[in-house]
Amino acid sequence: MLEKIYENVIKGNIAGVTEGIQEALAANQDPSTILKQGMIAAMEEVGRRFENEECYIPEMLIAARAMQSGLSILRPRLIQANIEPIGKVVMGTVKGDLHDIGKNLVGMMLEGVGFEIVDVGTSVAAAQFIEAIETHQPKFVGMSALLTTTMPEIGTTIKEFQKAGVRDQIIVMIGGAPIDQKFADEVGADLYAPDAAAAANKTKMLL
Repeated sequence: MLEKIYENVIKGNIAGVTEGIQEALAANQDPSTILKQGMIAAMEEVGRRFENEECYIPEMLIAARAMQSGLSILRPRLIQANIEPIGKVVMGTVKGDLHDIGKNLVGMMLEGVGFEIVDVGTSVAAAQFIEAIETHQPKFVGMSALLTTTMPEIGTTIKEFQKAGVRDQIIVMIGGAPIDQKFADEVGADLYAPDAAAAANKTKMLL
């Protein structure tokens, strides 16, 4: 049953994933085992294939959607069993930027490897990020920008984190098409990832 879930997540087969999870739960399989061996392991394999150019963004996206559909079934059982996510990530695109496809894919990949995602949306002002940090107490804050004109907002937001006294509480991760490691170093971000698979791997490693 776990193998069936694993394979169907990789294939992006939503019906196969939900059916496999229902069968496993009916057989009294431990929800944590289903999550780790069936779903997280599959998304880690998808990430590995992406990094090795064995699959591409569309395949990664359908796998992530299949994982999310399965997680919606599994989540109530995980809550009942008091199984905590491995960490919490607040995510959003910076003020002035409405592009969210990359952010959404990163969020799905992070959720796929065990993180809880708090998505604060698009065009998020520094004050909104700070409010989310104070409310949800995440370990990580992810910011993205697709436009060169909105890139400076990342640095501005990090400075606002410092002013608000929350900067030392969080690991700031950034990404987006015009972003690179040099820019991340310049604005004082802790982590830069060029794509969703790398973001999931680097975030998990930092734990």
